[in-house]
Amino acid sequence: MNKKVLIGIAWTYANSDIHLGHVSAYIPGDVLARFHRASGDDVLMVSGTDCHGTPTTERAIRENKTPEEIVNHYHEQYVEVFRRLGMSYDFYTQTTTPYHAECVQEMICTLSDKGYIYPKTEPASFCPKCNKFVYDREVEVVCPKCGTVSKGDQCGHCDYVFQAQDLLKAKCRICGSETEIRDNTNLYFALSKFDAPLREHFNRSKGYWRKNTVNETEKFLDEGLQDRAVTRDLNWGVKVPFEGYDDKRIYVWIEALWGYVSAAKRYCEERGLDWRDWWFKDENRENLVYMCHGKDNIVFHTIIFPALLMATDERFLMPEHCVSSEFLNVNGEKISKSKGNGWPMLDMLDKFDADSLRYFCIANGPEKRDSNFTFADYHAVHNGEIVNKFGNFVNRTLKFKGLDGYLPNGEMDEDIRAQIEETYKAVGESIININFKDALAKVMELVDAGNKYYDTNEPWKLFKEDRAKFDNVIYTCVQIIANLGNLFEPFMPFSAKKLRDFLGIEKPVWEYTTVECGRNVGVIEPLFTRLTDKDIM
Repeated sequence: MNKKVLIGIAWTYANSDIHLGHVSAYIPGDVLARFHRASGDDVLMVSGTDCHGTPTTERAIRENKTPEEIVNHYHEQYVEVFRRLGMSYDFYTQTTTPYHAECVQEMICTLSDKGYIYPKTEPASFCPKCNKFVYDREVEVVCPKCGTVSKGDQCGHCDYVFQAQDLLKAKCRICGSETEIRDNTNLYFALSKFDAPLREHFNRSKGYWRKNTVNETEKFLDEGLQDRAVTRDLNWGVKVPFEGYDDKRIYVWIEALWGYVSAAKRYCEERGLDWRDWWFKDENRENLVYMCHGKDNIVFHTIIFPALLMATDERFLMPEHCVSSEFLNVNGEKISKSKGNGWPMLDMLDKFDADSLRYFCIANGPEKRDSNFTFADYHAVHNGEIVNKFGNFVNRTLKFKGLDGYLPNGEMDEDIRAQIEETYKAVGESIININFKDALAKVMELVDAGNKYYDTNEPWKLFKEDRAKFDNVIYTCVQIIANLGNLFEPFMPFSAKKLRDFLGIEKPVWEYTTVECGRNVGVIEPLFTRLTDKDIM
């Protein structure tokens, strides 16, 4: 039976360029989506641009623009980046749509009806000059732990998380005035009521999770769950569906998370599908739910989002498969706007091959620990592994001098066939176990086997001395390439499609494939271009 596979990829804040560190956390979701589609499963991969919250309004103020202008600029950029990177979203949307707002408001009303939303009054920083309550990123405060002046959410030097009492003498970052403390009423979500079911979810799911996911989630649970504010004093965001809260908006942490649900609902409704097939439990259906994100988003996906699902409707499936990447550093340093080392992805894609960048992010990326990107490393990987091994094997087989694009019929080497079939099994198991680096390495082992088979049999000699054996060797190498067109699909989709187009294969499947030979395939273009030192400079 085909599985229903839902893949949610973290929503990107609409306040800065996407860089390689972002996409290194997103590409695993596309690997899963392409693998499951090739396996015959019904996949729904969703995400979008996270448009609300203080990062967007902060940038709008700084650039003397409206939040809408900031959002539209970055949303268009993100769509273009993901298109050129080969991210196969079924639906990529944004949180400013009326549909999303209605879904969020409906969810808030449901939580309120069930008693999980309540008002709470507490002291907060108020700027008398701006005549508004100001929060974390809108204020500056002296860290009581190290003395550094930082934004009021977390110390940028020692990572201390500021408490309410630390903000008593904060400064408004908008106007520079000293703030004062006033009582403020907001709505809260009773997260603390879900301690027991969340621990059950943790114990049930941790076998699927990476070490970072397990550790961060367990730490958060052991510290004790605290109820979380649902509303903030903003004029940019989803409106609160209750009287008396006209000057507030739904807090971005809750409405952006609900985007996984609203995006799936909208996509399905517009196509006559039932979104519940992907999101609701059914004993007659096998479902998988993956959440793909960076390690700074772990608890939102392992604790807070599951609590919202539990609180809204008990039929919701829990996101048991959380794919949490570590951080990708550049030249040994954390990517930072101030250092200017997070090169925009559009610039990277203008200069370098999309599949090559995907390959590096998977083979050398932050799968289980922080990793590092340097142009020297990228240069070596591109030329050494991608061009010299993969590209060269395809090129010297399909463009063998003397054949002029003709693929001879022959007999398949049975040992090679067995290795191909085993590669499908091994790569599939690694992907299911979210070991993408290992999965890609296994595909490259087949490339190495193809190159070794080619060199050992010396077809350049057989072409003159034994045409029957030559035909068998080239035929076997062509079948390897045909199957590489399937096996590389999750990792390097543009190159994989080129291989299938060369050989007349309609679509990728996750099983041994035989291609028809005894025909001419026409002009074969090189898969990749070698990088020079000048390219890297």
